[in-house]
Amino acid sequence: MFTGIIESVGVLEETRLDGNNRVLIINSAIAADLKVDQSLSHNGVCLTVTSLIGADRYQVVAVPETLQRTNLGALSLGDLINLERSMVLGGRLDGHLVQGHVDQTVTCESIREVNGSWEFVFEFGGKHPIIEKGSVCLNGVSLTCYNLTENTFQVSVIPYTYENTNFKSIKPGNLVNLEFDMIGKYLAAILNLRS
Repeated sequence: MFTGIIESVGVLEETRLDGNNRVLIINSAIAADLKVDQSLSHNGVCLTVTSLIGADRYQVVAVPETLQRTNLGALSLGDLINLERSMVLGGRLDGHLVQGHVDQTVTCESIREVNGSWEFVFEFGGKHPIIEKGSVCLNGVSLTCYNLTENTFQVSVIPYTYENTNFKSIKPGNLVNLEFDMIGKYLAAILNLRS
């Protein structure tokens, strides 16, 4: 479990295919504190650390299901990746409950700077459990959505989040990982069972 509060931004330094899996080598300031078998959120995707490489690099593996549902398969060398270690039970929950299980990708439709903050509009398709002023997790960042339409929603990103995550590198047309609010997903599933 995660909270959607990004700890660090890593850089994709190396990638290779291992069968149908994609191996990612990431450089990060938190690498020295990691251990093998640890869960770590990468752009909102929960992946297991499989190897430590020196004091500042580590390796994870993304399987085909992950590559199909997320933007990890589209990453290029040098791309920034939002990182968060799993939450500690009994610690503060500053964002919202995030599983690290991406539901789909969404497309950045537009970005507008407003008095030092940034408004992002994202386009998505299909049924969804998003509500006005509800929580969403985008590339691992816990945000509140608003101006919800049938296929778009908007979020505001404060300067600190913009500068300390990969939101500063998102451009219109880019794919971003979306995890719906976990409670909303369960409620939607229960209501579907009753109908």
